[in-house]
Amino acid sequence: MAENGQDVIRLCFQRAWGMKAVGILALIISLSIVAESKVYTRCKLAKIFVKAGLDNYEGFTLGNWICMAYYESHYNTTVRTFLKDGSIDYGIFQINSFTWCRNERRQQKNHCHVACAALLTDDLTDAILCAKKIVKETQGMNYWQGWKKHCEGKDMSEWKRGCEVS
Repeated sequence: MAENGQDVIRLCFQRAWGMKAVGILALIISLSIVAESKVYTRCKLAKIFVKAGLDNYEGFTLGNWICMAYYESHYNTTVRTFLKDGSIDYGIFQINSFTWCRNERRQQKNHCHVACAALLTDDLTDAILCAKKIVKETQGMNYWQGWKKHCEGKDMSEWKRGCEVS
């Protein structure tokens, strides 16, 4: 009888430890996902954009780029917007999967020659290169509805004020 009691206690301990291990694993995974998410500040983004050559790219000032990124994603690199047509807008610039990048769900045009997932990282290189391509190959910044509604034709100097960029 004592052996059976010990077996029950051992089994309960093993199950409790197993559930605890699963909980710890879930916590580690969720923390690693959160660690990959990046929300930039306006000034940090301004510095990155200047280094990437966005200031006055195709005639659009730095303020236009900062304003557009704010209204498209609030400077969050991991934003995904699911659209009615089945496509998805990705990342800080909300670049669309149907035309500009490749995801696993659909056949896309992939004009930027980039995986959509690459547009969700805190390394903005692929997103910036793709945004430049969009501006150069389409009607400038008119591609972005956030820019058209909130930034076009407005004073953009406020967007870089206090950021120690030229």
